[in-house]
Amino acid sequence: MNAPFPASTAAAGDDSVNERPPLNLLIAAPRGFCAGVDRAIEIVEKALERYGSPVYVRHEIVHNKYVVEGLKAKGAIFVEELDEVPDDAPVVFSAHGVPKAVPAEAKRRKLLYVDATCPLVSKVHRQAERQIEKGRHIIFIGHEGHPEVIGTMGQVAPGQMTLVETIEDVDKLPFDADEELAYLTQTTLSVDDTREVIHALEWRYPNISGPRAEDICYATSNRQAAVKELAQDCDLVLVIGSPNSSNALRLVEVAERLGTPSKLIQRADEIDFAWLEGVETLGLTAGASAPEILVREVVAALASYRPIHEKTITAAEEKMVFKLPRLLTE
Repeated sequence: MNAPFPASTAAAGDDSVNERPPLNLLIAAPRGFCAGVDRAIEIVEKALERYGSPVYVRHEIVHNKYVVEGLKAKGAIFVEELDEVPDDAPVVFSAHGVPKAVPAEAKRRKLLYVDATCPLVSKVHRQAERQIEKGRHIIFIGHEGHPEVIGTMGQVAPGQMTLVETIEDVDKLPFDADEELAYLTQTTLSVDDTREVIHALEWRYPNISGPRAEDICYATSNRQAAVKELAQDCDLVLVIGSPNSSNALRLVEVAERLGTPSKLIQRADEIDFAWLEGVETLGLTAGASAPEILVREVVAALASYRPIHEKTITAAEEKMVFKLPRLLTE
């Protein structure tokens, strides 16, 4: 370890706790909410304040059950498609982004809508449009069926973008080496996996055009870097996040790739304390859609079982803030 751990934070009054061996707890920083998630949640809350309840939200605003249930309690109604939204109700589009057809349909119906798409996802959308304007076919690196992938591929006409997930997918591409191609990526991918796929694309298509800066967002990269830093010193890593959260799943993969077992949990009640048998040092992090309250809930649960010595492992400082849409601020 790089520094001594602070004093135990074990729950007081539970004698059996102190009979168990202490647990060194390494907590990753940064973790949890990113600027795009903060913005999306605030958009729904501001819309409820401005327009009253109900406010409809197309798809989960972010991939976290705790967050979604909290917004439901405040008056948000989550739907899958616009045809479930009444003509006189406001609707918010999720942080993952939507195909162009969705706001077009909202405009046709004269719906009041607010787009909560993360600005970093919107940047990829604009890049896709520019590449098509230049006459290039786009190879998009992402996970099939993910809302962000559906939204990004929906920015261009059918047939103008091809999805790949792996190096094997690159090998199957039908394009000639001299064709006009470009690549873009989903923002929540594994940094290491994506680098390998990009290298395969560049090897097969030497003239392929890529973005000036990496599409994988700063929050995804920083959280993966923090897990890499702590996992090497841990016997087990717990990742707080939803099973349908791409960035949370990638954090599990990052730890396991370093040889450290990892478990994805949504809440503290999913912890199986049998996992802690033989564990001296435990790592803890949270995906970009998981609030800090869930981190503290897990810490409290661990402290109720074993004395813990808590230490933060910091890989980066985050100060990014995204502005709210003018519709909610003017």
